[in-house]
Amino acid sequence: MAVSTDTIPESSAAGPAKTDAVQPRIVPVRRTGQWAAAVAVLLLLAGAVSSVVRNDAFQWDVVGDYFTSASVLRGLGLTLWLTAVVMVLGFVLGTLLAVMRLSANPVLRNVSWGYIWLLRSTPILVQLLFWFNIGALYPQILGVKTVNLLSPVTIAIIGLTLHEAAYAAEVVRGGILSVERGQIEAAESLGLGRLRRLRRIVLPQAMRSIVPPAGNMLIGTLKGTSIVSVIAVQDLLYSVQLVYHRTYQVVPLLLVATIWYVVVTSLLSVGQHYVERYYARGTAGAR
Repeated sequence: MAVSTDTIPESSAAGPAKTDAVQPRIVPVRRTGQWAAAVAVLLLLAGAVSSVVRNDAFQWDVVGDYFTSASVLRGLGLTLWLTAVVMVLGFVLGTLLAVMRLSANPVLRNVSWGYIWLLRSTPILVQLLFWFNIGALYPQILGVKTVNLLSPVTIAIIGLTLHEAAYAAEVVRGGILSVERGQIEAAESLGLGRLRRLRRIVLPQAMRSIVPPAGNMLIGTLKGTSIVSVIAVQDLLYSVQLVYHRTYQVVPLLLVATIWYVVVTSLLSVGQHYVERYYARGTAGAR
């Protein structure tokens, strides 16, 4: 039977129709609100910076004159030295307290807990004033007068170190607890002693958890040393106080101390970043 081609649809006679898919047009999201907020924040920031720079009351010329003066640099040097000594001694004592806190001996564990509880429960200013007046309780220690034995700098080292050790103990304890129990059990199976396990196995792995809070403690200690000015230790803050008590230029001298604190803490933050990256090698936190 013949089939008329007139009855066949044109599309069928011409073969299969071409069905090219229409690609959707990608329209970027308009972030109008975010851009408006960013512009507003930048304008406010620019206005604040301009008001500080152009305000004659800040006396920037006086800031420049005293920024590198001999008395300020001596105070800065004492602040840095005091920070380093307190951090080293604080973490040495804090590590000992952390090991005691994790000990199976109930006496050591409870003594460590009591020390940490007491030192963290009292303000550092109260502790410093207590040590400053220790001569009223113990006029002599081993036949030596405490007035001659404990200078203001020595009192500052003792008070700050004992205070920092309480916080360092918790930082170190948290780092030790972050190490997997299997690592310690493997070291025990190899016959390693407790101290060697702590030094060769536990602490190197715990450093990944210890370094970030330790870096924050270092910066906090640097700024916290300013409190020793109440016991006449000539740190950075006390040095500028001596100057503005004489010249009555309070604001520019406080700016001198503020800028130095910002500079030093910024440098410490950069160093903390590289130390964290070093101990984070081989982990997801390395970058």
